[in-house]
Amino acid sequence: MPRKVPVLAATAMAVGALAIGSLPAAAEPSPPGQSPTGGTAPAPEVAPGMLKSISRDLGITTSQARTRLVNERQAAAIEKTLRKKLGSRYGGAWVTGSTSKLTVATTDRRDTRVITAAGATAEVVEHSLAELEAAKEALDRTALNRAPRATSVWAVDVQSNSVLVRAGQPAAAKDFLTRSGAAPELVRVTQSAERPRLYAEDLRGGESYYSNGSTRCSIGFAVTKGGKDGFLTAGHCGKAGAKTTGHNRAAQGTVRARSFPGDDFGWVEANSGWRATPYVKGTGGANVTVSGSQQMPPGSSVCRSGSTSGWRCGTIEQHGATITYEEGTVEGLTRSTVCAEPGDSGGPFISSDQAQGTTSGGSGDCSLGGTTYYQPVSEPLKKYGLTLKTG
Repeated sequence: MPRKVPVLAATAMAVGALAIGSLPAAAEPSPPGQSPTGGTAPAPEVAPGMLKSISRDLGITTSQARTRLVNERQAAAIEKTLRKKLGSRYGGAWVTGSTSKLTVATTDRRDTRVITAAGATAEVVEHSLAELEAAKEALDRTALNRAPRATSVWAVDVQSNSVLVRAGQPAAAKDFLTRSGAAPELVRVTQSAERPRLYAEDLRGGESYYSNGSTRCSIGFAVTKGGKDGFLTAGHCGKAGAKTTGHNRAAQGTVRARSFPGDDFGWVEANSGWRATPYVKGTGGANVTVSGSQQMPPGSSVCRSGSTSGWRCGTIEQHGATITYEEGTVEGLTRSTVCAEPGDSGGPFISSDQAQGTTSGGSGDCSLGGTTYYQPVSEPLKKYGLTLKTG
């Protein structure tokens, strides 16, 4: 468990339990754009400032940002269809370039016609996604028994068709791989100084909530259960039974359940004075509407909000990463290029209008750049029987 202060705190993104009386800002509809299939697909509604933020943080034009969001929405649908069609031959999918062109991998060259007909670029690879995931699971099992020395991050990297291991000491990492029994040809070890930590400090500012009156974290996505309102957040932000107060220090709710380490999620059931709304706090404080929770493929744009560093954007790198924090190992996180800082824990990650996850931890900062990991929303929603509040 983190110290009293060190908890990932990202209150700003508050899509979850917002104070009574907050009203949504009007969404800024985007004009239609070009879909990966070459046709015109309706663009998802874009929150005020999102195009500008993506343009700024990814170094592209607002026109490219608009097309990118349209293509990514279409890519998620195409990927879902092709994954089912290819079955055991499926090697993963990702988007690349300023406007997010979709690539789908297969282990069988005969599938290329099916892939291109669906509107994606085909890539023939040696290993299926199932093989890579099995190798990654072998590393996970070994880490649960004994955390690897100086090896902090590993995840399936579909673009390199390998399990990518980032290690401060590659020799120690190779010993870890040997103990795991994972096939060496499936794993790629790279030198990395990255040492993820939990963003947890009791700092001022932003739309925050406090656990037991001291630890500050951020509201993630609003949820409902049995007529009660509440929100998702990071599991390391507070133990089950902890009382929470809102950004105004008024009594807010109770942590009903949490999972950390292993996972990094939890949920707070709010008092009657707080209501769930389908919004997260975007750039300039504008509301960003959450419409669903479709997981986006690697390479897609993603933005997050935090009470320390505000609204920041980047791209998704890998899903299903396993992270070794000082406090313990956490599995199933998503690695992103979005920066974050202490005080941003628990805050939401969103791609277009689709909820992706809640901030866990990372490395670096928003001055020099960094890497942040988030806990996908699907697992806590299913485990706790929660319903995501959408607009």
